[in-house]
Amino acid sequence: MTDLSGAIVLVTGANGGLGTEFVRQALDRGAAKVYATARTPREWDDARVVPLALDVTDEASVASVAQQASDTTVVINNAGIGGDAPIATGDIALIRSIIDTNLFGAIHVARAFAPVLAANGGGALVDVHSVLSWVGFAGAYSASKAAFWSVTNSLRLELAPAGTQVVGLHLGYTDTPMTTDVTEPKNDPADIVRIAYDGLEAGSLEVLADEISVRVKQGLAAPVEALYPQLAR
Repeated sequence: MTDLSGAIVLVTGANGGLGTEFVRQALDRGAAKVYATARTPREWDDARVVPLALDVTDEASVASVAQQASDTTVVINNAGIGGDAPIATGDIALIRSIIDTNLFGAIHVARAFAPVLAANGGGALVDVHSVLSWVGFAGAYSASKAAFWSVTNSLRLELAPAGTQVVGLHLGYTDTPMTTDVTEPKNDPADIVRIAYDGLEAGSLEVLADEISVRVKQGLAAPVEALYPQLAR
């Protein structure tokens, strides 16, 4: 169980729709400091926010930020990119870029900050996934999130001895710049982050932030055709 009051929080992808909410709501819950990281960090109107430049695909950049933010007690592993490049026919450079950012970028952050969190009492790592971790409708993006989900499950076991709470956050379409072209109903990012932080502070290891995430997770034990009706004969 992790209390955000007095915590030192680091948010990757802090300029995005979810990232901005993670920063603001951490402050609302009493965080003492928030490192707001992005490739091109923005200015914030609160002295408790420390902007830092971070490219999660660059191990040296991640290592530098881990050194600068060595007092961190909560990491929000949120940075990612969209893209639904088909696995069989999509541009391989785009597929690599999606997987490099969404999977290996998240791994770089987790590896760099695991010892930081341990040194500061354990703390918490929150990995931001997607309902598409469980369904392959978005090609390379789904694949990257599915692999990230598996990584989180492994990290949860590996970091438990250090007292680190590893939380996997799953959500459906949410109203952020990444989903501008999506016409389906979308979650309010403020609601998603509130639910995520509620789960973190309650000691949850997995947070299903909306109804579609609950429904799809429950359906994983069903036959493949139940998740993908188009395959039924």
